[in-house]
Amino acid sequence: MKLKNPLLVVTDLERSVAFYKEVLGLRKIMDFGANVTLTGGLALQTRESWMQFIDAASDTLHWGGRVSELYFEEDNFDAFLARLDGLTLRYVHPVREHAWGQRVVRFYDPDGHIIEVGEDMKTVCRRFLDSGMTPEQAAARMDVPVKFVRGCMRTRGDK
Repeated sequence: MKLKNPLLVVTDLERSVAFYKEVLGLRKIMDFGANVTLTGGLALQTRESWMQFIDAASDTLHWGGRVSELYFEEDNFDAFLARLDGLTLRYVHPVREHAWGQRVVRFYDPDGHIIEVGEDMKTVCRRFLDSGMTPEQAAARMDVPVKFVRGCMRTRGDK
């Protein structure tokens, strides 16, 4: 068995497709009418069809429960943040840096689903190394094995 797609139920399919394209750069790769699949494997399902699938009334669906999120990583986090500046988004919180050094931002999609975009962890590692940290210091700061840090160094050509 393998996981195929996360699926979000949405109130307006076209609005949601436009949101994910504009904000995260996802494109529609399959369209089944009431269900579309976007690049990366995210599926969006209309509220009406979902209610039929689970034999539910509309008042039994709850939006914005804040108990899950879709998580994305971005190599060029600063450029992504600059792109967000021109958009009207409802934020869970502004950019923050976690204890391990990764910068993240969380915001809501049009239906109240939480989206997190974090700085790619290899980028975090390279940022620490570029600031003068040793591999051991970067590993301690990030709470990762030194082997991970050395792998990040190899991918950028360091020894």
